[in-house]
Amino acid sequence: MSTPRPDPDSVTGPSVERLHVGRPNLGPRDVFDSYVDRIYATNWLTNDGPIVHELETAIANRVGVRNCVAMSNGTVALEIAVRALGLTGEVIVPSFTFVATAHALSWQGVTPVFADIDEATHCLDPQSVEAAISPETTGIIGVHTWGRASPIEKLQNIADRHGLALMFDAAHAFDCTYGGHTIGGFGRAEVFSFHATKFFNTFEGGAIVTNDDDLAARARLMRNFGFAGYDNVVYAGTNGKMTEISAAMGMTNLTVLEDIKIGNARTHDAYAAALDKVAGVSLVVPDLAERNNFQYVVGVVDAGAEVRDRILSALHSRGVLARRYFWPGVHRMPVYASSALRVPLPVTEHIADRVLVLPGGPSIAAREVDRVTNAIEEAINAV
Repeated sequence: MSTPRPDPDSVTGPSVERLHVGRPNLGPRDVFDSYVDRIYATNWLTNDGPIVHELETAIANRVGVRNCVAMSNGTVALEIAVRALGLTGEVIVPSFTFVATAHALSWQGVTPVFADIDEATHCLDPQSVEAAISPETTGIIGVHTWGRASPIEKLQNIADRHGLALMFDAAHAFDCTYGGHTIGGFGRAEVFSFHATKFFNTFEGGAIVTNDDDLAARARLMRNFGFAGYDNVVYAGTNGKMTEISAAMGMTNLTVLEDIKIGNARTHDAYAAALDKVAGVSLVVPDLAERNNFQYVVGVVDAGAEVRDRILSALHSRGVLARRYFWPGVHRMPVYASSALRVPLPVTEHIADRVLVLPGGPSIAAREVDRVTNAIEEAINAV
C-alpha cells in the first residue's frame, strides 16, 4: 500500500523545506558501500544473488516464518501471491486501501469485491466481509492499515467456515505485532512492501512471507518466469526478482531499524501532544498493547472533506505535502466505479473524506511538527 508522489506544482508557497509523507529512511552509507563492494567483486547484479538470499533469511528470522520470497516490489508480490494461491472468481478486499491491493487481483483476472472497514481501526469489518461472500468467492485479503493488524482471528474464522483462502497485505506492518506475534505468519501468506516510503525500504521491493512451503516454492518459480532449472519452464511466470543493490539497501536498513522506530515514535508523540490542543482534528492512535512501527501520522478531520481539503491546501502552500490516503476509496475511483457494490461502504466513505496523513519519521524536528499543526489550526479557524 504505497501512494504516488505529490505533484510539485501544487506547492505554491514561499521557498521553505518541503516536508514529505514517507521521506526515505536510509541506513549508514559505509555499511551500504560494503555491500556495493561485494556486488562489484562478484559481478552478480540480479538473478537470485547471494545478498538477496541473506535478506530473505534475515527477514524470515525476524518475522518468525519459514519462508521469505523477495520480490521486485510489493505489487508484484501481491500478484504472485494471488496466483500462487490459485485465487479465482471473486476475492473480498477493503476499499480503504492503496489501489494496488485491488489491481493485483484484477491483473490476475480476479474480481475484487469491496467490504467496509471498522471506524476505529480502519481495517476490514468482519460483518461486512461475511455479507459480501458469494458462491464465486475464493478468498479474502485483509490489510493491516497504519501498521495495526486486521481482525485476524475473526477473518480466519470466516475463511475456515466458508472454505476461503486468507492472505494479508502487510505493506504498512513490517515489524508490527498481533497478539504479541510478529506480523508475517498469519493466513496462508502475507505480503510486505519495501518501497522507498515505507518504514523499511530496499529502494524498491517487496516480499511474500509464509509458513506454507509449497506456496513459497510456487512463488519462487513464478518470480523467475516459471523456470525450474535450465530450459525447464513449469509455470507461466513473470519477472519479479529483487536485485542485489536493492537487497544491499535492505541489509543496510536492518542495522538501524530500531533507531528508525524510536524516531518515528518520538515524532508521533510530538504530533499527539500538539494536535491534542487543536479542536476538530484527532490523531489515529495505534494499539499500544502491540508493537507498531509508527511510520504513519494519521489525522482525522471531524468536519469532513471540505474542511480536510482546506487544511490540505493550506499545508501544501506552506511546503507541507500532506496526503489524502486512501481517497476517495478504491470503489469510487473511475477504474472500479462501474463495479456493482455487494455491500454498502458508509464507513469507508466517511473515513476517506476525513483522513489526512502528515509528514512523519525520525527526520521531522519538533519545530516542524509545530509548523504543521499551526497551519492546521489556522486553516480550521479560517472563515
